[in-house]
Amino acid sequence: MKKKVLATIVAAAMSFSLLAGCGSQGAAPAAEAPAAEAPAAEEAPAADEAPSEDAAPAADGDVITVGFAQVGHESDWRTASTNSVQAALSKENGIDLQFVDCDNDSAAQLEAVRNFIEQDVDYIVIDPIVSTGWDTVLTEADDAGIPVIVIDRTIDDSDKYVSWVGSEFTNEGLAAGAWLKAYAEAKGIKELNILEITGTTGSSAEIGRTTGFHKYVDSEGWNLLDSQTGDFTQDGGQKVMESYCKSYEGKFNVVICQNDNEAFGAIDAMKAAGVSYGVDGDVIVISFDACTAGLQMVLDKEINADFQCNPLQGPDCLKLIQALKAGETVEKQTFMAEPWYVSEDILKDITYTNNSGKEVTEPLVVVDAATVEAAY
Repeated sequence: MKKKVLATIVAAAMSFSLLAGCGSQGAAPAAEAPAAEAPAAEEAPAADEAPSEDAAPAADGDVITVGFAQVGHESDWRTASTNSVQAALSKENGIDLQFVDCDNDSAAQLEAVRNFIEQDVDYIVIDPIVSTGWDTVLTEADDAGIPVIVIDRTIDDSDKYVSWVGSEFTNEGLAAGAWLKAYAEAKGIKELNILEITGTTGSSAEIGRTTGFHKYVDSEGWNLLDSQTGDFTQDGGQKVMESYCKSYEGKFNVVICQNDNEAFGAIDAMKAAGVSYGVDGDVIVISFDACTAGLQMVLDKEINADFQCNPLQGPDCLKLIQALKAGETVEKQTFMAEPWYVSEDILKDITYTNNSGKEVTEPLVVVDAATVEAAY
């Protein structure tokens, strides 16, 4: 089937799907860790790695070409996400995957997508570095009849993609706020003085987690001393925390980092500055992602709570591509199941109003050795 014809069918199918109501904004996280289906951690291929030339044929004899423009390789989470997509969109599954690591360069990512369009690939997968600036290039892909799948971070200025797979970042921030409120009450902590290390400015993960957590900062009257970006990197988290330790010495009792790698850097900085932290320390540490190393630190009582952002979108990408190729209707949004992890068995669950306006009660998973073993 020619791409222009396929694009027309897909557009009609998506219109019907949207009228029927697609995707829930308030998927509750699972009570236990996801199955250990992530491939073994390994280095993501270099940006200029040549695509496979011996992909196995799909069921109808055709090899499906897919271009994947990834954010970069800034964190353990990102490596797991890349590995998941590469494992699912493999030559064994009839896919010729053309992968570009965009190294957190938005201009390079737009160029990569345009190159995929020029190469006339069958499908494009994008994990957008930032949420805006996409309308023109997605219009170009739409005009070329190439369906675009967006994973992880969201695109806010265009709807010219067939489906998005990822996390409800605002709910992650809301859950962190709800946990901190309940935890402080259980511990008898009357005053919260917070230092925040955010992710890449303008990314949907940073926007969502900040928005959700700040609802509690505002409603509870917490003292947010400072907020600076660590760009989702360990080095960034360490540099920001080194500055914080000097500027706010003895004045803070909460550090919230928007991913595990930032938390690793912040912890290194607090160690060097002689600041006690974690379950038995003076400073509560909150993180997001819940990678293996992050959960090990929860188990070791260095991180008090870690809110998972599930990176394993690869199988969902494969299902979407197979459905689209078959001319089937696909959901506009798919939310990943994500547990909330804690170090202490003090709270069984948290209750909060999620981003859909629904009051939810969700379990907290106390990390043990099996939890770490099952992590991505």
